[in-house]
Amino acid sequence: LEQLVAPIALYADSLLMQILMSATYPLEIVQADRFMRENKDLKDTKLDEALKAKDWDPSVKSMCTLPDVLKRMSENLDWTQDLGDAFLGQKDALLDTVQIMRGKAYDSGNLKTTEQQVITVEKEKIIVIQSRSLEVVYVPTYSPTVVYGGWAPPPYYYPPMYPYYPPGAGL
Repeated sequence: LEQLVAPIALYADSLLMQILMSATYPLEIVQADRFMRENKDLKDTKLDEALKAKDWDPSVKSMCTLPDVLKRMSENLDWTQDLGDAFLGQKDALLDTVQIMRGKAYDSGNLKTTEQQVITVEKEKIIVIQSRSLEVVYVPTYSPTVVYGGWAPPPYYYPPMYPYYPPGAGL
């Protein structure tokens, strides 16, 4: 679970929940991404009007306002589907893992209040990340292997393409 949430654990809570909810609809994510690529000129009210005609889940429609995030979710469809399945099947464990990852970043000094976001540590080490402005959504970019301190992802989340041979097998 740590590897699944590592790329998004430091997003603002509202954005994180939108991503988790929309990840439960991977096919609609792909459709929405294709729609946004075909209609790059749609913004604000025109985009809202065009989305009313679509029967997608509201969480997927909301992702259309963040085309970069939508594109990453569409291009990494295996990850998106695994994230959605984990959210549906083990929501509590997934959200606990988000807090663990936030704790690692906070303890290593890489999670701080900035001009874009406010970090609040509540009871029982629950870390809340909020955007400073309600009108603007900031999508942070970070390297999980750096921001979480000594954290290292498991060697392989997905199995390798070719089997490993024992040393000396070629002899």
